[in-house]
Amino acid sequence: MKIREVITTINAMQAAGVIEHYAIGGAVGATFYLEPVATLDVDIFVSFRPQPGSLRISPQPIFDHLKAQGCPVEGGYIVIAGWPVQFLPPGTPLVEEALQQAVPHEVEGTPARVFSPEHLAAIALQVGRAKDKARLLQFIESGLLDAARFQDILTRHHLAGAWQTFERQFLAD
Repeated sequence: MKIREVITTINAMQAAGVIEHYAIGGAVGATFYLEPVATLDVDIFVSFRPQPGSLRISPQPIFDHLKAQGCPVEGGYIVIAGWPVQFLPPGTPLVEEALQQAVPHEVEGTPARVFSPEHLAAIALQVGRAKDKARLLQFIESGLLDAARFQDILTRHHLAGAWQTFERQFLAD
């Protein structure tokens, strides 16, 4: 299973107009900056468009396109090159911003858009599961975060209180 094949497929969907733009988030997004971790799926964030003549948004055009390419559906995932892929809307203003400000990367010569480390860290803080807190600690210990940018994101998205709590729990001497 190669992530490059997933990214190539997503880029082709973008070129064909199936999706406008995308960004990789979640654990796979974090691996562009941190040591790889075990994960079962790839989270691709996209802005869904309303169906013609409707106000409803749906991932159906994405699924239809990929099924026509021979990608099977398993539960809420569509399997691309052996990877279960989840197409997610940006469910919060923070994730919408992360999608809009995604950072270009390359995987074996293939361009990809990935959430910035500061956005991935802020989203981990916002979600707050144990594995997200561990990922946030990895980002802090890696020295990759631009502290001013990270603090700005936390302030704009009303996460300063959550950050103070995290600091007390995990970063106090």
